[in-house]
This record gives sequence, C-alpha cells and structure tokens, in this order.
Amino acid sequence: MKTMMIFFIGLVAGVALTIAAVYIFVPGKMFIVKESKFGMEQTVAELERTAAGMKWGVPHKYDLQATLKGKGFEVEPVTVMSLCRPDLANVILSSHDEQLVSAMMPCRVAVYESNGKTYVSMLNAKLLSGLLGKKSKSVMTEASNGSEAIVSSVALN
Repeated sequence: MKTMMIFFIGLVAGVALTIAAVYIFVPGKMFIVKESKFGMEQTVAELERTAAGMKWGVPHKYDLQATLKGKGFEVEPVTVMSLCRPDLANVILSSHDEQLVSAMMPCRVAVYESNGKTYVSMLNAKLLSGLLGKKSKSVMTEASNGSEAIVSSVALN
C-alpha cells in the first residue's frame, strides 16, 4: 500500500511539473524572432532573393498596414510573407491523412519595425511538429529548417 501511495504521489508530481514546465517555457519558444541587419524594404527583398535561391516560392505578401488602413485603423508597417517549397507541400496535400496539417501551410514570416529596428518573426513549426504524425513531423521539421535558413540570411546574429 505504501509503495502504491509513493507511486501515485510521484505520478501526480511528475504530471504537475510537466504541465508547469510547458506553461512556463513553451510560450517563449513558440516564435523565432531575429533582428535584421537591413531596413524593412531591403529585408523583404533579401528574404525573397534568398528564398528563390533555395528553390522556395513566395506566393503571397501581405501589407498589413495597408489592409488595416483600408478598414480605418492605423498600425506600423508589417509585411507577412508566405514561404512555400512545393515538394514539401505536395507531401502534405497529396495525403488525405496529412491534409489537416495544411492549416500550418505555407510557412509565414513577418517583417516589422520596432524601436527603430527591423525584425523578422516566424512560428516555430519545428516545436509544434513534435505533436504531429511521423510524415507530417518530418515535413514540418524540414520546412521549419528551411524557413529558419531563409530568415537567418538577414539576421544580425
């Protein structure tokens, strides 16, 4: 009985510590943010150039400042770029079991200014991919690595 009680207390403590660790550490890891060595326009241009050189496409760019201005709101400049590597997208989109992951596609990168500096941010898809099935995990990890390489091309550090 005593052994069972110790086991149960240990199990509850382990679950509680795991939940606390996720609650404390995961939010800070959800996004990857890099300061750019360029201004806003040149950062966007360099990201497009690097993506093309790595055989990635940029099917869409969204000027969120212009979009919101059209709705009566004033915000600082933010450009969101969709990054796509068609061969990776095909793996997800050609499988009925994997298509639900398309909600995370294409990879998005945001370019914005704050306090006179330009930043690039992206979702840490590699972190989230650990929750996916084997095929999706592999594809999203590879896509995340590629996106990080593209972002690193403009990063200061």
